[in-house]
Amino acid sequence: MAGLKQPADKSHFLLPDLGEGLVEAELIRWLVKPGDTVKESQAIAEMQTDKALVEVPSPWAGTITELCGKDGDIIKVAAVLVRYAPQGAKATAVTSEAKPSACLSSQAAAGASEDQGTVVGSMAGTLEVASRFARKAEEHAPNKAPGKSLATPAVRRIAKELAIDINRVDGTGRGGRVTATDVASFAQSAAGSAASGFAARAVPVPSPLPPVDKDGVSQRIPFRGVRRKIAEALARSVQTAVHFTAVDEADITALDAKRREYSRVIGEKLSTLPFVMLAVCRALRAFPSLNANVDDAANEILIKGVINLGVAVDTPSGLMVPVIRDADRKSPLELGTAIKTLASKCKDRSITREESMGGTFTISNVGSYGGMFATPIINYPEVAILAAGRSRERVLVKDGKFYAGLVLPLSISCDHRVVDGAEAVRFLNEVIRLLEHPSEFTK
Repeated sequence: MAGLKQPADKSHFLLPDLGEGLVEAELIRWLVKPGDTVKESQAIAEMQTDKALVEVPSPWAGTITELCGKDGDIIKVAAVLVRYAPQGAKATAVTSEAKPSACLSSQAAAGASEDQGTVVGSMAGTLEVASRFARKAEEHAPNKAPGKSLATPAVRRIAKELAIDINRVDGTGRGGRVTATDVASFAQSAAGSAASGFAARAVPVPSPLPPVDKDGVSQRIPFRGVRRKIAEALARSVQTAVHFTAVDEADITALDAKRREYSRVIGEKLSTLPFVMLAVCRALRAFPSLNANVDDAANEILIKGVINLGVAVDTPSGLMVPVIRDADRKSPLELGTAIKTLASKCKDRSITREESMGGTFTISNVGSYGGMFATPIINYPEVAILAAGRSRERVLVKDGKFYAGLVLPLSISCDHRVVDGAEAVRFLNEVIRLLEHPSEFTK
């Protein structure tokens, strides 16, 4: 790329950070094979991050000699992804199975010099020389003043598994944050360990899992891709947030009439979901403690000034949660259009990581599949999620008179560490009040 200093050594390419703070990604499939000649920025692999399916571009033109991994492998950031034939040399194809150890080397183990650095590609197709990742003994000097390092929970988990005091690791990330590469380099730096007097301890071996009866198995489905990322996210949420759920119902008879009126005016069918989203936005302004994220690493509750609504979308690959930014500033029609657009992107796997980040509150429309009440799991690090069930006709009573009405079941799950039960119920009551008086928020 123009204006960028290219290193002399282009023999290998390290997996870049495909998103802010990412420490690993799953290899879905290769788009090239050993012996292929690729162009600069040509897609060489599809990888699944915690948010989206992304294509990894080649940082330069060259001939692929080795693919370091197979479909379903979890590749760490800064690990060797592919190897290239030296310029002017004849390429000899090598599979990852033939040289498994070579593919496991990390960026620090590659031995890049400070002058040469290492090239890391970004998903925008640009490149930057990340010499800050080069292995330097002085980066792990023992005289580092003790203090609490900045790091994401994922990086802290890696440090814990490696029995490393993360507060002794120098951070090279944005704002001085400790990255996964910093931890890996520290662990591999014998000089740093010896000088600091830190003795590495063996990582404890987890208890063996109970045996699974294999009798009668009709199909084996690899637990990977979006499904594995969903499992990891849900497990993290359940293990971290303290869940509780409150349920209630809203009489949306008047709202349904308003919805039909909107549909006639715009000439297309509009579902109830955009109106539920608008009511939620109004209620979040009244109860801002539910429009928040929890930063467990910093022990802080982050109340958000913007309302970015996540909407759970069912896809053939599994559940995905795209985010509609500034949802409170949109009309029902704009919300309906945004839902359709993002749902379509989720289903054809064209959704970007940025379109799945920054959520402050999530809504799950379980009613679209016939469900009524639910106990939804919080989209961590958010603190609340609302499930809207299937609306049903019911005989209702008002002012001593019977009438045929439409009832919408609602379920809200909250993180009890942040939201008290009374606060959650008051929030839900405000959502119900707005849904039952649509003229207040549909003007």
